[in-house]
Amino acid sequence: MALRGALSRLLRTQLGRTCQQSRAQSVAVLGAPFSRGQKRRGVEHGPKVIRDAGLIERLSSLDYSVHDFGDLNFHHLEKDEPYMDVKFPRTVGGANKKLSGAVSRAIGAGHTLVMLGGDHSLAIGSVSGHAQQCPDLCLIWVDAHADLNTPMTSPSGNLHGQPVAFMLKELQDKMPDIPGFSWIKPFLSSRDLVYIGLRDVDPGEHHILKNLGIQYFTMRDIDRLGIQRIMEVTFDHLLSRKQRPIHLSFDIDAFDPSLAPATGTPANGGLTYREGIYIAEEIHNTGLLSVMDLVEVNPLLGANREAVEATASLAVDVITSSLGQTREGAHASIDDVPTVKDDTEQLCL
Repeated sequence: MALRGALSRLLRTQLGRTCQQSRAQSVAVLGAPFSRGQKRRGVEHGPKVIRDAGLIERLSSLDYSVHDFGDLNFHHLEKDEPYMDVKFPRTVGGANKKLSGAVSRAIGAGHTLVMLGGDHSLAIGSVSGHAQQCPDLCLIWVDAHADLNTPMTSPSGNLHGQPVAFMLKELQDKMPDIPGFSWIKPFLSSRDLVYIGLRDVDPGEHHILKNLGIQYFTMRDIDRLGIQRIMEVTFDHLLSRKQRPIHLSFDIDAFDPSLAPATGTPANGGLTYREGIYIAEEIHNTGLLSVMDLVEVNPLLGANREAVEATASLAVDVITSSLGQTREGAHASIDDVPTVKDDTEQLCL
């Protein structure tokens, strides 16, 4: 079993990506300071604190050509009444439309893209923009929550708990025409999605997961199988039919709150540091990562400065590990280790 997994990983690395093959050496960073997809303000400051934690410098040390495109500016409507209990639908829809276009342009220009949120409703725009350039993409969603509610199943009406429902073709007849979202049509099949780290799933989401046969791994699964086996099954599920671009959407609350306290919807019993970084490393090792979202870092919810800095630093570690930083360190290459000359050679000199 271990040999088969190793051979599978080697094959994926050799084949590389199918969308924009030249992208590997160019990384674009795009901030999306947006918080209207959920009730807690502060997550709009996520892009700044992640950059302040040294993201650009760390990426540059990995020998990428790094392009920081700054932050998008989003328009917040003064009057944006709820629709079927969905909060701020026009504002969220407009922000995601803008983000979708920006992501599509960055991918079309040949970059690997890192999108810094912001709340997780932004994945609607990020993944859809990616799909415009790479329609055969697959999605790995690392999160404590499934974010799979429809407007009719959502307990809160917050759109950061509903982004995946906008993407799935199988849910098209379950989604009403929400103001602000006329621009998007479902583009992803349920078989092209894997969840990792779930531990706080709503009843409607659980029904959808089971009914559509979506591949998902809870924290219990990780405890039972180990993170290495989880990643092997993930890649077999998504990449065994063909090699295609990976979209990684990573919510910082996938980690245990002891590691990532500055976030809006923490849930106990999350990923350890080693498990989260292993996920990122293995995705990098496929050679297929095309777009990554890092969302839900909220500096206003940290109990103190140390909590905010720890969460932002963890976000940087996840991003850089997804792009090639290894725990054995990044080292300049040398051709050989110098040989010590013996005493006779030293005397002759």
